[in-house]
Amino acid sequence: MNQNLNLSPTPTAAPMPVQSPAVRRHNFEEVALGYDEITAMEEARRCLGCPGAPCRGGCPVGVHIPQFIAKVAEGDFAAAWEILSADNTLPAVCGRVCPQENQCQAACVRGKKGDSVAIGRLERFVADWHRAQQEPKAPSCAEEKGKKVAVVGSGPAGLACAGELARKGYSVTVFEALHTPGGVLAYGIPAFRLPKDILHEEIAGLEKLGITIQTDTVIGRTIPVEELLKDGFSAVFLGSGAGLPNFMGIPGETLCGVFSANEWLTRINLMHAAEPGAATPLMPAKQVVVVGGGNVAMDAARCALRCGAEVTIVYRRGREELPARAEEVEHAEEEGITFRLLTNPVEILGDENGFVTGIRCDTMALGEPDESGRRRPEVVPGAQFTLDCDAVIMAIGTTPNPLLHRTTAGLAADRRGRLTTEEGSCRTSLPGVFAGGDAVTGAATVILAMGAGRKAAQEIDEYLRKNPSH
Repeated sequence: MNQNLNLSPTPTAAPMPVQSPAVRRHNFEEVALGYDEITAMEEARRCLGCPGAPCRGGCPVGVHIPQFIAKVAEGDFAAAWEILSADNTLPAVCGRVCPQENQCQAACVRGKKGDSVAIGRLERFVADWHRAQQEPKAPSCAEEKGKKVAVVGSGPAGLACAGELARKGYSVTVFEALHTPGGVLAYGIPAFRLPKDILHEEIAGLEKLGITIQTDTVIGRTIPVEELLKDGFSAVFLGSGAGLPNFMGIPGETLCGVFSANEWLTRINLMHAAEPGAATPLMPAKQVVVVGGGNVAMDAARCALRCGAEVTIVYRRGREELPARAEEVEHAEEEGITFRLLTNPVEILGDENGFVTGIRCDTMALGEPDESGRRRPEVVPGAQFTLDCDAVIMAIGTTPNPLLHRTTAGLAADRRGRLTTEEGSCRTSLPGVFAGGDAVTGAATVILAMGAGRKAAQEIDEYLRKNPSH
């Protein structure tokens, strides 16, 4: 712990160095540049090493936060990595995209009289330091158990589950529908937030544990779930995510130039559509309107900006209600993206050729809180207006793809298509089949999905220990 160190009395966290907004708005290189060793050690010395470790209670994967930070403060980065990687299979990813401010850092005692310790930035530093070593050490694994487990989906839930099972000695095969592993980490998060080489290195680290990743395999079509259980797999984890985009159901959504954020981001991240000479280029757009206020909306808007468009984000509530991370909102504003808050689209307009020309919106005001606890947006009569644009990106959430439960007899799901599990468990309605992450909860955060994958791995281990004949 840090009690014996010369703790820093600084009430503010060390700032994260970033690219200049004037420069980064024209490239897809990573915006945040990371701490150096001296800054990381100074920030780590702000940690009080609280005996109860409230920060750890806010971490969905249970990282021993004070312990790894104490090692950073001492300059023992190798030991910090050992502690961090024992609980987190993707620390370089989580250090970049996890909403620490709402989880571990929200519980930090330092935050009561100043800034919380920058736990996420320290996590990123340790992971990047480890990656920079010539021969980075892979986590150790238990003795092989001689049992195979199938993991469906290579997103954060699937990778976390696979990594935990491999460490426990199971032979794990991950089945991925797309041609590239990573799930939403690969297709949904732009390189300026999560560089793809870092993601690929994290996945390669898991493969060193003996995990096999089979791409271009759509479970439910290419291989039925039942066939996995008949083909030598003792258990199956379903971590297929929530990749089915939502739309508003307003007139004009079928016009040319209307995209879901999923399509927009997938084309840029996986198909390199923004690069010169792309096989499937994006439709050129000069004025883009992004509908939504979450992290996905920020990602889509900032990608459109980097593709040369003027970008406006419209959101039906106010700034305080924006669900996106404050850092992402600030970065978007710094880069020149316009926010039209208290604005709700009612119709997308088009020309005689079927192409988008604008979007008609209602002006909103906030009324009484709704069932979510947020103030309900209400239409202001007579205050409708139109924004000119030639492309609209819908970023209003996603739901799980219904393929798995529709093609698997006896696999239960709710009316929204989310797989149902036993209360407090990852067990589905089928013996030996477990599920977690966005496929169960609907769209959530990367770290929550990882927590579900890790929990499922523990339950699968317990299940197979109790059922050795499987």
